[in-house]
Amino acid sequence: MTVGIFNINKPRGVTSFKVVKTVRRLTGVKKVGHAGTLDPIADGVLPVCVGQATRVVDHIVNQPKAYRATIKLGEATDSYDSEGTVTATGDPSSVTQAEIEAALPAFVGEIQQLPPMYSALKYQGQPLYAYARAGKTVERKPRTVRVSSLTLLAFEPPFVRVEMEVGRGAYVRTIAHDLGEKLGCHAHLQELTRTRSGPFFLEDAIGLEELERAAEHGELEEVLQPADLALEGWNAAILGAEHTREARSGRVLVLTPVSAGIAPELGSPCRAYSSKGDFLAVLRYRGSGRWHPENVFAAL
Repeated sequence: MTVGIFNINKPRGVTSFKVVKTVRRLTGVKKVGHAGTLDPIADGVLPVCVGQATRVVDHIVNQPKAYRATIKLGEATDSYDSEGTVTATGDPSSVTQAEIEAALPAFVGEIQQLPPMYSALKYQGQPLYAYARAGKTVERKPRTVRVSSLTLLAFEPPFVRVEMEVGRGAYVRTIAHDLGEKLGCHAHLQELTRTRSGPFFLEDAIGLEELERAAEHGELEEVLQPADLALEGWNAAILGAEHTREARSGRVLVLTPVSAGIAPELGSPCRAYSSKGDFLAVLRYRGSGRWHPENVFAAL
């Protein structure tokens, strides 16, 4: 059974769900999921997890993501991107590069962001976009999101090109919209490319055509990344035979650190491997030397 992660370069105009359907068809595996939706207008990195690797989806989603974005000044849309209906216009001709550079720092750090109506967030059990498509607007609360960096790449009026690194839950579309409001001319997201999602980078991603060719030649395993690649920045534990059996059974392990100076924080994660190098589980620290197998990869 195919198990692992495909680093897909999703093309523009294709939904993330269609990419998942393609992977299901090519692998014959039903249990497939992507780690972080990319809107149809966006392209770039879309990690697609297959089989037991779907258990690391949340761990990928929680990691930082990097984007290159093109923002068009002068028009606001209801979806905050180029697929929406124009709701307001302004004159961006007087906006200078210096004004843009002065405005960007306000969107860096821990910021408050109002989720767009065209989003998958739920309100009373329904996604916000369902209300938006029905012409309704519902009350939304601002959320705290993290933008680690936001840099101007080019200003070619009326287009602003930026690159950024953001944390989970941050909407690039909202940054584009809010930048237009701050500059006093309105704006929306014109184009978006995800260049990184956790440890997955655009330069290493494969297109759908390349994935199709790999499947035709029986070479899917050659472009499949191991599930633990998503966790490569974590601490790791090498387990002996007894602890390996306990981990595979999902039982709490009592482990002694190799160095007395290591003091893990409560709730911190750890990768667990057998002495043969097999990836066994994601462990979570429960205190007093106890580690709980949160996700078990017994069949890997």
